Amino acid sequence: MAEVVRMPKMSDTMTEGVIAKWHKKVGDKVSTGDLIAEVETDKATMDFESFQEGTVLYIGAEEGSAVPVDEVIAVLGAPGEDYKPLLEGGSAPKAEAKSEAAPAESSAPAEEEEGGIDPESVGATVIRMPLLSDTMTEGVIAEWHKKVGDTVKSDDTLADVETDKATMEVTAYAEGTLLYVGVDKGQAAKVNDIIAIVGKPGTDVAPLLKGGKKASTNPTEGNKAQETSAAPQPAETAAQTVSSSDSRVKASPLAKKIAQEKGIDLSQVKGSAEGGRIVKADVENFTPSAKPAAQAAAPEAAAAPAAKAEKSITIPQFIGEEKYTEKPVTQMRKAIARSLSDSLFTAPHIFITMSIDMDNAIAARAKINEYAPVKISFNDLVVKATAIALKQHPALNSSWLGDKIRINEHVNIGVAVAVDEGLVVPVVKFADGKSLTHISLEVKDFAGKAKSKKLLPTDMQGSTFTISNLGMFGVDEFTAIINPPNSAILAVSGIQQVPVVKNGAVVPGNIMKLTVSGDHRVLDGASVAAFLQTLKALLEEPVRLLV
Repeated sequence: MAEVVRMPKMSDTMTEGVIAKWHKKVGDKVSTGDLIAEVETDKATMDFESFQEGTVLYIGAEEGSAVPVDEVIAVLGAPGEDYKPLLEGGSAPKAEAKSEAAPAESSAPAEEEEGGIDPESVGATVIRMPLLSDTMTEGVIAEWHKKVGDTVKSDDTLADVETDKATMEVTAYAEGTLLYVGVDKGQAAKVNDIIAIVGKPGTDVAPLLKGGKKASTNPTEGNKAQETSAAPQPAETAAQTVSSSDSRVKASPLAKKIAQEKGIDLSQVKGSAEGGRIVKADVENFTPSAKPAAQAAAPEAAAAPAAKAEKSITIPQFIGEEKYTEKPVTQMRKAIARSLSDSLFTAPHIFITMSIDMDNAIAARAKINEYAPVKISFNDLVVKATAIALKQHPALNSSWLGDKIRINEHVNIGVAVAVDEGLVVPVVKFADGKSLTHISLEVKDFAGKAKSKKLLPTDMQGSTFTISNLGMFGVDEFTAIINPPNSAILAVSGIQQVPVVKNGAVVPGNIMKLTVSGDHRVLDGASVAAFLQTLKALLEEPVRLLV
């Protein structure tokens, strides 16, 4: 009996998926566990394996098309079986409507979209910026793996694209020669904009670009050329304003402009170009001598003979250059900025700090590491102690849902990990039931995956509480912004050696400060303080972690 295959929900925020690549076609046999397709979600590109067996009777979504969650994307059954009643009973996918449309109807939109010409008619394929997440409006080309003129196969990676979630690969899904690249490395393109064209060598791509949406590079090449040709004009204008002595010196307009800005006399600069002509590098590398200063001091000395006896002080001339660099904001950084801004300006934060005496924790960790198969860190102790404390104070293990508060009975702790592009938060699930060794291995594995960009979306889902640890940087104390949908986050500082009072005497101590940022809509100061008291007791007497 035929069965429908629907677009799976592969992440908690996923509303639709893009069929990146089909690994089966109509007529192919499929067994349980076979790879059917690659699906791009709002988190990453993931393999979609079949849970059914049979022959592929129908494919309802083309490669590169977006399909809502739970929409029919394929039908499996016995060869020759009638599957159309299954499609009539569900919502018919968009791809089916396209396939059943009359040839005249389907060709007209294509001609309008591509500027009056069908790409297939000229043997070309237009590659557009894919929709890689439900919140994505544009993508940034992080790296091109092919250049114009290269031969491209259907499964080749064309480029790496930065979205607001992660950096993902865009495959060619066509064979031929790369004829056109529409977006430079580091530039952004809106979803569905043309980013490349693949086809036969010598194909004229100009008609295909007429219907493209803001092809980022090609239409502006003329503007760039105009800017390039116009660039010398300011330099020439500046050259006309230099002193008469400079105007007699053989120097490029740019060299004269830089010399004027820096106050350099070009007559003192030795040119390195042909015929002794001064160029930009000569001006930038020029070091003024003290001779002009001495000559300027001579008239002053003649005008004031009484000052000859005094020792004159010459202030050396210092020439500097104001400069800066700018870099575009990555899609991950944009997403972090948006999420944390929403958190800080939506949830009223309450901050409470408590000092922890870590003397016993230091001794306990040293003893544990004598027997543990892996090295236990102070962060592992904090994660374990926090998980136990949350079971005793479930209010901090909750979420604000607007008209209700969800109190979670399970403890999933997100551990913030810094990467080059920003911050990711993998989740140690059911942390209260795991041993220190288990937690340590899991956190180390997450950190390695984060650095190599191999974290899966499932690794970063489902946190009920978050820990941000800056202790390794020697931070004395800090506050963190709540990670939605959590109601609290723990900021962990470094262990500082400071004088403390014990038994009426001042002695050296090891103090670590913990700060809880809580959502005041859910938590009050007393509930946060009570949680910190429990956490303090667990860390100051680590044997309690075993009870």
